[in-house]
Order: sequence, then C-alpha cells, then structure tokens
Amino acid sequence: MKKIFVLCCCLWVASFLSAQKPVTLEDCFQQFKFYPQIGKEFFYLNDGQHYANIDRKGMHIRDIRNESKDSLIKLDLPDNVRAFDQFEFSDDESKLLLRTETEPVYRHSVLANYYVYDFQTKKTAPVYKAEKQQFVALSPDAKSVAFVAGNNLYIKDLMRDTTIQVTYTGMKGLTINGHPDWLYEEEFSPIDGEAMVATRWSPDSKWLAYIQFEEVEVPEMPLTQYENGAYPSHTFIKYPKVGEANSLVGVHLYHVASDVAVGEVMGIEPTDYVPRIDFTPNNQLVVTRLNRNQDTLDLLIALPDRVIYDQEEHKNYIATRLLLEETDPAYVDVDWQSKITFLKSDPQHFLWASERSGYQHIWRLPMDQRTGETPASLTQGNFDVTAFYGINEKTGKIYYQAATPTPIDRQIWEGDLAGGTPRLLTYPLGTHEANFSPTFEYMQHTWSDANTPPVVAIRNTQIDTFRVIIKNERVKQALLEYGFSKKEFFQFPLEDGTMLNGWMIRPAVMDSARKYPVLFDNYGGPGSQTVLNQYDGYTDPWRQLLAQNGYVIVSVDNRGTGGRGSHFKKCTQLQLGKLETEDQIAAARYLASLPWVDAERIGIWGWSYGGFLSTSCILKGNETFKMAMAVAPVSNWEWYNSAYTERYMHTTKHNETGYQENSPIHFAERLKGDNFLICHGMTDDNVHWQQTTEMINALIKANKQFETYYYPNQNHNLDGNNATMHLFRKLTNFVLEKL
Repeated sequence: MKKIFVLCCCLWVASFLSAQKPVTLEDCFQQFKFYPQIGKEFFYLNDGQHYANIDRKGMHIRDIRNESKDSLIKLDLPDNVRAFDQFEFSDDESKLLLRTETEPVYRHSVLANYYVYDFQTKKTAPVYKAEKQQFVALSPDAKSVAFVAGNNLYIKDLMRDTTIQVTYTGMKGLTINGHPDWLYEEEFSPIDGEAMVATRWSPDSKWLAYIQFEEVEVPEMPLTQYENGAYPSHTFIKYPKVGEANSLVGVHLYHVASDVAVGEVMGIEPTDYVPRIDFTPNNQLVVTRLNRNQDTLDLLIALPDRVIYDQEEHKNYIATRLLLEETDPAYVDVDWQSKITFLKSDPQHFLWASERSGYQHIWRLPMDQRTGETPASLTQGNFDVTAFYGINEKTGKIYYQAATPTPIDRQIWEGDLAGGTPRLLTYPLGTHEANFSPTFEYMQHTWSDANTPPVVAIRNTQIDTFRVIIKNERVKQALLEYGFSKKEFFQFPLEDGTMLNGWMIRPAVMDSARKYPVLFDNYGGPGSQTVLNQYDGYTDPWRQLLAQNGYVIVSVDNRGTGGRGSHFKKCTQLQLGKLETEDQIAAARYLASLPWVDAERIGIWGWSYGGFLSTSCILKGNETFKMAMAVAPVSNWEWYNSAYTERYMHTTKHNETGYQENSPIHFAERLKGDNFLICHGMTDDNVHWQQTTEMINALIKANKQFETYYYPNQNHNLDGNNATMHLFRKLTNFVLEKL
C-alpha cells in the first residue's frame, strides 16, 4: 500500500505541475493579468443617497442602493475640456471644477488648465488663461476660485469674471505662495488628493489662509536629462539635506471681501515646519506648528482682531493662542490623514489622533484647555487606529479603521462620541476599507486577504449588503489557472522574546528531499508594513514567478514598522537601520534552521528604504545573506532630505555616531563575493542618483566586485519608457544566476 501511495502522490504532483501555467514577466508588468479591479471612485452627493460619474454621454446621477436608477445630465463642454482627467463639485453642487492638460511637477502635484462649469447657466469658463495653474480650489459659497500660477496666489470672482492677484512676491527658486515646496510635498503629504494643502478657504468664504515659502537659502540639487542631443540638459530643485537650510515659512491671512492682507501669523520660528493649516466651522484659522526635531507639535489659533504692527519690519503680525501642545520623546507623527476634526455640533470640542497612550487612538479634546477638562479617548486598546473616516454629527457615531484583531489585519469600527462599546462592522480576517457617503449611511466596502482579490460591495452601517459591485472572478480564475501558491503567515521570536510577523510564498509542490533557496523581499521603514493580510496584484505575481522556479519568497516586518504601537515603531530612533538589519539577519537565521531551507542560498532585495536595508544586510550580514539587490537605495543618511532623516536621526551634529554606524557607505569593505546588484534612476528627485554613485565609489575603493544598472531620465518609480520591465528582467535573471 505504501508503494501505491507514493506512486499516486508522484502522479498527482506531475499532474499538478503540468497544469500549472508558467507566469511570465509580461503577465506581471505589461498585461497585468493578476491586477484586480478595485471599484469606481464614488463622487457622493450631499444627500448621501446618490453619487455621480461622468462619461461621454454626460453626468450620471445614480442611486447608491440601486445603480439602475440613473438620471443623466448632459454637459455642454467645449472640445478642449472634454478630455478632463478630474472633476470636483462645489460645496453646494452648483458648479464643477474640471482639470485638463495635466503635467506632473513632483510626485503629487501637477500643473494643469482648470475650468468651471456652471449647472445653471450651462457655461464653461477657464480659471486663468495666462498660464497653467496649481492647487485650484472653489470657495465654499461657489462664488470664487483660488489658484496658484507662477508661484503667486490669485482669486477669481466667478460672478463678476474678475481676477485679483493676492501675492506679488512669487518667483522661481526664491518665493512660493500658496503651494508647497519639494520638501513639504514629499514629507507632509499626500492630503486632499494632491500634496499637502498650503491654501485654505474659511467655511464662510470670507477668509483665505496660505503658506509662503522663502526658499532662497535652500541648496539646489542638479538633475541631468539625456535627450538625444549633443549636450544634456540640467534642471535644479531646491532640496534641503540633513542640517541644511529649509524654506522659511510664514502663514498669511487675507480678507477676501475687503481685499486686505491682514498679516502674518505670529509664533512661527525660522526652523519650524507648518505641515497643516485648517479652519474651524466658525472660521477660526488653526495653524499646526512643528519644531525641526519634530518632537513638539503645537496647534495655534490665529486672532485676526489682535494685529500687531512691527515698525522695524513694516509688517502686520496676527496674535495667536495655544490650542494644544503634543510632545513625544522620539517624534510626533504628522503623516496621518485627517489628524484633526472640528465638530459643528459641538464647537467646544475637537477630535485629535494621538499616540500619547502608546497606540494611535482618537481623542476628544476641549477647544479651551483652560477649562481643565480631561481629554477623552474615544478608542482604546492595544491596537493602532489606522484610518479615521469621519463622524456622523447627527448620531454622534464615529467611523474608523483599526489594526485588529491582529496587526496584519484591518477592520472597520463604529464608535461613539459619548464613549461606550464600539461596534465591529466587518468580520472576516483580512483588510477592510471603506468610502463612506457624506451622511455616513452607506459605504463602498472593499475586502481582500492575502490570497483573495478584492470584493467590493455597497453596504450600510447596519451591515446590510445592497449589491456586490466587483467580485474579480477573472483574477480568481487566473490564480487557479497559473497555480498560485498560497501566501502563508508565520511568526518567530527574537532573543529578547519580541515576536516578528512574516509571510512566505513557497513553491506549490515541494520535494522533501530538496533544500530551497530563500529571497527576502522587504521595505522595513518607520511605520511601514509589508506583512499585511491583503491582496497584492502588482508584486505578488512576480514573486509567484520566482516560486514557480523553485524559490521561497519571504517578507518580515522588523522593529520600527507599523501597526503595533508607538514603542515598536519608534524603538529605532537615532539609529535608523541598526535594529532593522539585526532583525532581518535574525529572520534569515530562523529560516535557515528549517529543514527545507538551503542556508547557503539566502538573498534579500528591496526598493528605496528596502534598498537601504538590503544593502545593509549584505554588508553587516555577510555571513548570512549570499546575495542582495538594491533599487534606489539610501547609502548615506547625510544625503537624504532634512525633514525625513532628522525626524528619526536628528542631525549629524547631534548624532554623528548614529549616522556613521548605520549608513552602508561606511561598510563597503564587508561585501563578500560579487553577488550585489544596485540599480537607480538617474533623475531620481527623491533618493538621488548620488546615493548610488557614492556607494559605487566606496565599493571600488574597497576593491569589491558588484553589478549596477542605471536608468537615464527615470525618477524614483522607474516606471516610464519600458524601465519597469527592463528592471524586473534584470532582477529575475540576477536571482536565477546568483541564488
């Protein structure tokens, strides 16, 4: 019987392997065969019952619960506006803001021509004809539109068809009014769909607040473009590195009706950041002030009735009062959307996201700290709130996403302003996301897990499902057709008892007589997570390709990553890369102890912070990792941007040891063999090509062999002109050759 069983197993394995269709790079990065549908973006209407979408026929107004109920509004648009790529309603839904002829600036911002369509008159008017605009915003009363052109701020009166120039100081490389510089866009964004908002309307449309950036002292970084000419062209971006001068920022308040520049808000020091400006429902300006070390954050309320004239500067300053001070021994995390929410139904309080309890939670705080009222934690427990969807002020219910029941899962909860026991709205393990209607009666709910592509449905907060929009049956069938292996989760302990989470993808059929090579696929940066119970239709298919070729692919979330509270996230402070590298080495040793792993063939790769980590591992873990691949890596933290690096490392003046001991460029002599590949885009405005060239210099000086691929005219994403396919073909071949 035993011989018959073995024979049956062999026949089953042979049958399975013959049925398993090989994954190709073209499947992954050209045809995107395993990339799922993720649902339409719902442009909800104010009534909370309907949403809008636009096609060639016009604008469709559909019932959320029954899509067949469709009212068509024909839009009489000029030919040059019909190709718009984005639309936005005014608050009263009387007008549409349409974006056309878009040009990317940096990673989030764009230049474009904007138009306003009036539903009543059925006319379309350009916002500005002289040049393309940035950060265009309709006023809440829909009578005006603010925009930035040529680094200056303007307001167009839509009723009178007149334009007022608010600022005159804007000049490239010197002063920016109303939109962020490179550093702010990269480090304090995205928010509100583009980059951080540096211009805000008050709810009554009478005030306009904006941030001014004086960047004359900020050093420039050159970028070279090779464009098939005799000489390459050069562009320069203002890029402050560690310890260098940042833009000097000032917050200004302008009174629209009287066309008066009231003044600049007091209390912003030359080294401070201003990552957010907001208005309360009763039109008070609130400024977020963050010190350069980023361990103290203040909320300041501007007092426009208390203006102080500075005779030396010939300038008006607006007095402020302190609303809140938030401190943290490491840093205050502002990279979290909707951090502050003001309440219309309760103007004496506001909602604030904070890690003060050791985990990210939502708090209710008084608008006047002098009352002595104790802040109330609306969410509680040993988990992080990972998104705040908002509040239904009629019912007092709040809606949020949390890393529950485990740090790798995401569930949606309903809480209450009055406290009490929260209610779970989503049950299966995996990742749940929601796009709520304005009235919070309905949501577009998306669920997936590591092995199941997203299912999108319309539901209400009573957990009734009205209809399933997307099932992704095509992708499910493709996963079966190509014989995808299941992504498996695991844990292992560090020496101090800390448990780390990981996942692995193994070959679909494993030979008990073989030992398998392992490739670590990691990021590992502060607050990030790669170990999530969520479908990945972009990179996982490539991992499956490697698994089909006999490799085990592994990812481990080291200390410093997110979803597990502030201590776990911030324990890497001042030594970025030390614990992360130690943890990846420990993970590799744990895998090496398993009977089916070839301990002599363990590799690692990563992109950006992951590239930094893979480089550190091949050098400091040269006895454990046989090979490494690094794409767009940081090699020396001294050369990365000021806001990001100083948040975690402070400056070299105050933490020289931290920089010296954790920048791979100082450990080039530790490379063993020739199994290191480093790739980079030559016009990367984020992690500069300099990081790789200097690493190469260090390796050459240490007489070490390596391979490098560089991509002219490519930025940090390496996603244009066939670069992605080219890169992943090289990565694949390098794994097959070196591992």
